[in-house]
Amino acid sequence: MQLVRIAAGLFAPAFLWSQQSTLAAAPDVLSDGGAAKVARVIDGDTLSLVGGAADVRLVGIQAPKLPLGRAGFKPWPQADAARAALTELTKGHAMRLRLPATSKDRNGRILAHVVRDDGLWLQEEMLRRGLARVYTFPDNRQLAPELFAAERDARAARRGIWAEAAYEVRTPDPARLAGDAGNFQIVEGLAMSTAKVQGRVYLNFGDNYRADFTATIAPDVMALFTKDKIDPLALKGKIVRVRGYLRNYNGPVIDITHPEQIETVGAPDQ
Repeated sequence: MQLVRIAAGLFAPAFLWSQQSTLAAAPDVLSDGGAAKVARVIDGDTLSLVGGAADVRLVGIQAPKLPLGRAGFKPWPQADAARAALTELTKGHAMRLRLPATSKDRNGRILAHVVRDDGLWLQEEMLRRGLARVYTFPDNRQLAPELFAAERDARAARRGIWAEAAYEVRTPDPARLAGDAGNFQIVEGLAMSTAKVQGRVYLNFGDNYRADFTATIAPDVMALFTKDKIDPLALKGKIVRVRGYLRNYNGPVIDITHPEQIETVGAPDQ
């Protein structure tokens, strides 16, 4: 796939949180999408290209959302800051698109990891600045370890969104999570028990499976865990961090669609 080609190195780089991108050292799991110039920044994870027929979505991250013409939609905290940061990072620079296996989303946008002409990986930089969260999909899981490392760095320093209550890592308290239904959240706590019923795996974060927080893994999704040699039943007694969209069904639930939605933080005494 070839996009608009332009000359690189037009301007000197601005101040960076990280001068060296880790994308260069990552496994060669992406294809070359060509060079491009940014016409405008739509929001903190979406770019419009000069001469491009489609917008580019920065795959692997989710920045705070802006209304973008949606009636009644309230901007998420730090949404303006995220767009301003991405505007700063792209101004005066050529970009190189690195494409995953699935390089279009359902809205027709190009899905790409985007690298600046000086080597800066935009996804990693937005995460390090605390202006995005890791947001992977079953068909776009590449480079998740590198992305998680950048997110952890920002969260530990309480940069950007990590200083906001709206984005704080939730505990499994069902009363607290009840108000988060329909939203993307990160929940961390002790997996008190695990079970497999008719092929579906349950990670239970409380004694009452009809009311407490649960993460579920459907039978067809288990094939991904098996392929990666991951046994989610072994997470019993571990501190686990789960991310995804919350829904309410016998208490708050996150449906797991791929292994990267689950991070093992450690044992309770850690």
